[in-house]
Amino acid sequence: MTNPEGPYVKVHFRLEIEDDWPPASVESLWGIDQGDGTARIDNIPWFVRGIACGDIVATEPDEEGVRWAGEVVRRSENCTIRLIVFRGGGSGAARQSVINAFRELDVDGEGIERFGMVALAVPLTADLTKVQRLLKHGVAKEWWAMEEGYITAKWRAASAG
Repeated sequence: MTNPEGPYVKVHFRLEIEDDWPPASVESLWGIDQGDGTARIDNIPWFVRGIACGDIVATEPDEEGVRWAGEVVRRSENCTIRLIVFRGGGSGAARQSVINAFRELDVDGEGIERFGMVALAVPLTADLTKVQRLLKHGVAKEWWAMEEGYITAKWRAASAG
């Protein structure tokens, strides 16, 4: 795959497993090669903590050419929020309704059937107060459980306000 910004590459992240979660020791994310040993992450992490779509990370290839993520070189200021959807048993329709509700707030999302999950990429430009209100409402109604995979200072400030 390629695009005008550069070729797509897989960037692999090692995961810390605690209490049998996450269900894998490595997650690979698509990144756009920046041509200098870094890649801009171009999808929403399911399990990696501390990373958001748009972050630029250093990469180091191993002897087999697999690119492993290193430190974050530049933050995108986006947030990663993950939900385990209880409403509708986490069905495809239930996950899609969650994605649609957040899309109305300019938040991108993806669903994964195996775990009944939705991963959200909350951009810097979204109304963080409205996004947080919807997230808290869904938790209170037991529609989903929520995890903050990566949040920014602006996110924390919006939740304090």
